[in-house]
Amino acid sequence: MHLVLLGPPGAGKGTQATILARDLRLAHISTGDMLRTAVREGSDLGLAAREYMDRGELVPDELVIALIQDRLGAPDARGGFILDGFPRNVSQAERLDEILEELNLPLELVLNLQVPEAELIRRMTGRRVCPGCGESYHLVFNPPKSLGVCDQCGEDLIQRDDDKEATVRMRLEVYERENAPLVEYYGEAGLLVDIDGRGTVEQVYDRIRSELK
Repeated sequence: MHLVLLGPPGAGKGTQATILARDLRLAHISTGDMLRTAVREGSDLGLAAREYMDRGELVPDELVIALIQDRLGAPDARGGFILDGFPRNVSQAERLDEILEELNLPLELVLNLQVPEAELIRRMTGRRVCPGCGESYHLVFNPPKSLGVCDQCGEDLIQRDDDKEATVRMRLEVYERENAPLVEYYGEAGLLVDIDGRGTVEQVYDRIRSELK
């Protein structure tokens, strides 16, 4: 199965893609994870991408496509994949079509998670991360036992720059501007399915699985 999972920042794409990849034995291809790894490792791509990510802007197409093309050519992707966070615009979608045609991996479905903006802001601004061990928390949904302190290693938790409210609002504005034509593109191709992204992880997952059936 070859899937794309769309949705704004904070919609839960990563969580749903991880579960789907596990249950359906698909390669989970997350541009966000790939970019953060590149930034953490200090590669040339990571250094270039960090400037955009810190400002809440989208990383340029050519940087992202280079990562995606290499990843889709890996052996595990040929057995099925779910793309999480890519494509983000019509230009990327057209380039993805070309890459998949070259690899003979036709796209089967595009799942579009929909969540109201107010809920997205609440989800994202409440996130905290441990700089020591990388453990993630949320002030509402998954708080640490002691406020501001990691349960695992005792380090003080931090809020990532891209989870601060001003940056979150900018990210959502950019996403909406880029996403509307993309939704239309996949809708015209007959591949798009809208999914209500509100509720628990299990509720959203059940909605996705019912569409896949």
